[in-house]
Amino acid sequence: MQKKRLAPEGGRDDQIRRTARVLEIIQQIATAPGYWSRKQLSEHHQVGERMIQKDLELIRYRLGLTLVHDGSGYCFERLPHLPTTTYSFAEALALLAAARAAQALPGINSAELAAAIARLESIFPDELRATLREATEQLPERAAKAHRQKMLSLLHRAEVERRPVSIHYLTGSRGGRGRTRTVEPYALMPYGRSWHLIAFDHHRQTVLQFKVDRVQEATLLEGRYEIPREFDLNAYLGDAWGLMRGAAGEPEHVVLLFRPQAGRWVAEEQWHHSQQSEELPDGHIQVEFFVGVTPEMVRWLLYYGPDVTVVAPDWLREAVLAEHRVALEKQEATYHAS
Repeated sequence: MQKKRLAPEGGRDDQIRRTARVLEIIQQIATAPGYWSRKQLSEHHQVGERMIQKDLELIRYRLGLTLVHDGSGYCFERLPHLPTTTYSFAEALALLAAARAAQALPGINSAELAAAIARLESIFPDELRATLREATEQLPERAAKAHRQKMLSLLHRAEVERRPVSIHYLTGSRGGRGRTRTVEPYALMPYGRSWHLIAFDHHRQTVLQFKVDRVQEATLLEGRYEIPREFDLNAYLGDAWGLMRGAAGEPEHVVLLFRPQAGRWVAEEQWHHSQQSEELPDGHIQVEFFVGVTPEMVRWLLYYGPDVTVVAPDWLREAVLAEHRVALEKQEATYHAS
């Protein structure tokens, strides 16, 4: 069967960024099968879910990797066999990226490093080499993103190992100054373009939310903790959409009707614990929630544009339409002004 060809998007810099992102997505899925959903990848890479969907299609059709969704997240049925090394696919990919980055460091023997890079490239299948070379030669450096990933990795380890963490945390109420506190991680959750840590705070003696980007330093501590049996994450978050508990209205029945393609994307993700999805005879997807609507949910609906219709409640449908009208009026004003 002929593989689907995807047309390049944007200029060379955009292509390099996209290629680097695709390679990172491959590595993320390879190292954590079933963990990464499309929504989580979108939050992590700070791009829209439609772009992530295109990236996943590129991985499936252009690179020929057997990417599947197991109900909770993406995984590979099999990865390319690397016959000349004991490294896994993800390990070799990480080594190649690190070797490319090391080329910019002073005091590195460039000839030896170039030979090492050539050996690493040679173990990948032919169809991947050009993509790998283009991406790893000009990987964008993003210090803030690297720091976030470092903090997420350490906090995730603490959550898995049930070890308390000492964090130096910046708060807006202290004029940008930080405070060191000891916390016990209960959950890490994506929210908007950031991640939030839900943890028990030793000083306040209660469960609090911390924005991961405000964690300046983190250190694993000795000892172990247990999450209380009575703690329920869904109950803590309440029936609100997302993490904006204080901005939510009273829970109510929300019914949405999605066009077939967008509906399939929505239905494969768990957006809220009350979610129920059903494919209708005409192919449209009906999704229902019992949820406290937040501004975040309204923005989520706006993202899908004409692909979604709010069936109920009436006030939410009118709110979404009003936001669309405002956006249209702004576009028309900009057009006439030019």
